[in-house]
Amino acid sequence: MTQAKVYLVSLGCPKNLVDSELMLGQLGLLGYAATSAIEEADLILINTCGFIQSAVEEGIETILEHARDPRRRSNSRLVVTGCMVQRYGTDLIAELPEVDLFVGTEDFPQLDRLLAQGSAEKLYHRAPRFLMNSSLPRQLATPAHRAYLKVTEGCDNRCAYCLIPSIRGPLRSRPLDDILAEAARLDAGGVRELTLVAQDLTAYGRDLGLRDGLVELLRQLERHCGIPWVRLLYLYPSRVSDALLETIASSQRVVPYLDIPFQHVSDPVLHAMGRKYGQAELEQLLTRIRRILPDAAVRTTLMVGFPGEVEEDVDLMVDFLRRQQLQHVGVFRYENEPGTRAANLSGKCPMRIKKTRYDRVMKVQREISTVLQQRYIGQVVEVLVEGGSAESEHLLEGRTRWQAPDIDGRIYIVDGSPAPGSLTQVRITEAHPYDLVGVVSD
Repeated sequence: MTQAKVYLVSLGCPKNLVDSELMLGQLGLLGYAATSAIEEADLILINTCGFIQSAVEEGIETILEHARDPRRRSNSRLVVTGCMVQRYGTDLIAELPEVDLFVGTEDFPQLDRLLAQGSAEKLYHRAPRFLMNSSLPRQLATPAHRAYLKVTEGCDNRCAYCLIPSIRGPLRSRPLDDILAEAARLDAGGVRELTLVAQDLTAYGRDLGLRDGLVELLRQLERHCGIPWVRLLYLYPSRVSDALLETIASSQRVVPYLDIPFQHVSDPVLHAMGRKYGQAELEQLLTRIRRILPDAAVRTTLMVGFPGEVEEDVDLMVDFLRRQQLQHVGVFRYENEPGTRAANLSGKCPMRIKKTRYDRVMKVQREISTVLQQRYIGQVVEVLVEGGSAESEHLLEGRTRWQAPDIDGRIYIVDGSPAPGSLTQVRITEAHPYDLVGVVSD
């Protein structure tokens, strides 16, 4: 009997990718094997993002592209899951008749049962309460040497522009022992880089009564997990404590990389966004980071075009970037999302103004990054080798401790042949605005 095959497309953030991996694990128990060839697939599974309109549009385009792909088998099933389903629910049934089954973020853990029994309904879409645990089967979709570990679900921050609490529900933290059990399994499987993800890592354990849950989690990982690199994604600025910074500084595993979304630096804009800090607190935070973790790379995201933003606010942002010299900055244009508090605010920015502001801030950050990258030339740094480069068959690529997968630059290795997944010493020979070039050090 021919083995059933599933073709997966996972859109959106690393947290969504973990959900995709849980679905692959469930399907594996039903006898499905993953395939990268759509013409082989009995099941086409698309896990969507629904956070902002551009992500929704990408999801719809992806669904239609795969539904109409001439290589698709005539009897294959098309199943759509994720945040877009959770956000729009029944509206999608008429909008996308090509889809055989829609499954929301609460019901995807039942995907194996729905497929095995033959679902009577076309949509499964309940209020979000699900919280993963280490007993669930999971099949990694990342390279075998790195993995994401989701420590919470949902969010309580209630930022004015954000739909996550309504899509994913309130904060739900996994028990510490359960996280450690999954980390141990990933360690035993050969993972060399473990990236902790959540909507807000600094909120971990608040719903469990833990005062500084992330600090305790990192201390336990230090004691009980042998994975050499542990990375943190998404720290809320006003909750980055000295205890957290000192824990990272003393760790042999937690890399000195801090992803802290500021969103803006202007006090009036931050207040309108519902962020619980101002520019002075951000300045103080960066001072504390540089005192306790002088070699840390800081990544942030900034939003331009939020309702009410004026040119003086963008001037503040540009001045802040020039003074603070941050290593990694992502810039996004505000998107008006129905259902958010920001959607009802006055002072909306026209698209052309948002684009002008975006281009201005990106140009400034590119100039900053170009200068900062030069300091690496001549240094020998530890690199996690990813494997062959898409740029050329003659190149390998990897990342330093200061580069996160998929969102930051990379290092191209032009001489030497270290194995994928290995930690290798590389001497930097060239620097570009976002990427580095080097050779294996003797």
